Amino acid sequence: MAEIRNCPSCGELFNYIGIRDICNKCARNEEELYEVVYRFLRKRENRAATVERIVEATGVKEELLYKWVKKKRLHPAMFPNLGYPCDNCGRLTNNGKLCDRCKGELTADLRSFEATQEFKDKVTENERATYLAGKRSR
Repeated sequence: MAEIRNCPSCGELFNYIGIRDICNKCARNEEELYEVVYRFLRKRENRAATVERIVEATGVKEELLYKWVKKKRLHPAMFPNLGYPCDNCGRLTNNGKLCDRCKGELTADLRSFEATQEFKDKVTENERATYLAGKRSR
């Protein structure tokens, strides 16, 4: 079912049906900007361009470039210096929300937490254990 939303780019109302998060007018404008960027990147000398270089040469906002890389419209395999910021540290990444370094740190923290929990569980279990040597019924 469709719902009425405000376009985050221009503020106009539009009928959101789950395909685009912006209105048709802004989508057409965004598509034109995408074509400009893609034409720029198709040139052999520009394939290794960074986000800053693309912004400087085309005038397209960084946020749009990040959006296109996240949606896989601009593939990092074809354009190796493209990416979007990691949600944790801000370094460029090509997949997921976190860069490889932050993923590694998070994994290490989780392993450490699990080891601590296992140790606490063993201590609690040992404290509950009772030794009854002197009580025998006769």
